[in-house]
Amino acid sequence: MYTLRFSPDSASLIVRLILEELALPYEARQIDRAAGELSSPEYRALHPLGKIPAMETPNGPMFESAAILLYLSDRHPGLAPAPDAQDRAAFLKWFFFTSTNIHTTLMDIYYPERVAGDAAAGSVVTHASAKMKTLLAAINQAAEDNPNWLSFEQPSLLGYYIAVLMRWLGQNDPEATGYIKASDYPALHKVLAMLEMRPASLAVAAAEGLGKTIFTMPS
Repeated sequence: MYTLRFSPDSASLIVRLILEELALPYEARQIDRAAGELSSPEYRALHPLGKIPAMETPNGPMFESAAILLYLSDRHPGLAPAPDAQDRAAFLKWFFFTSTNIHTTLMDIYYPERVAGDAAAGSVVTHASAKMKTLLAAINQAAEDNPNWLSFEQPSLLGYYIAVLMRWLGQNDPEATGYIKASDYPALHKVLAMLEMRPASLAVAAAEGLGKTIFTMPS
């Protein structure tokens, strides 16, 4: 049994989708951010920086989205190549490419003041947005071959991870520098279109009030 500490449409969304897709028993416990729960001693015992997500597991509490996702995929096979599979290396390099490049660059777009302060926020967004287009073009190229670990036909751990990140990029004002249109990346768009019709996506979207086209046309 897992307990996911979540806030709607935050980084916990990635983990919740995987829990649903794998049909794992879990409790989703919403964080009361307004009441300062992220700063509470109880939550800081789960995540020392008071960030989202945190998940209680049979092996102890976990944080960091990528770590939780790999933990789940190794304990519950089906969404990523097994550790001894031939395509494990390809999966791992693109998984960490997504975690250390795409995810962190997205955070620069959303929270530019954290990088260089308010005065330089505009420059940070401009730089990060240009970088993001290069990153997405690279992984779109990798997806064009329709590998099992980023498939057009079946759900995958990496597919869900990228889908959530692209959801947030597509939520920006279309006139804003940080806006990214998923259809500009055709191979990734196929992945997103398939995943948002999965029962897991529909269930999580309903639970968190995210709408039905949560990846291709996010609201």
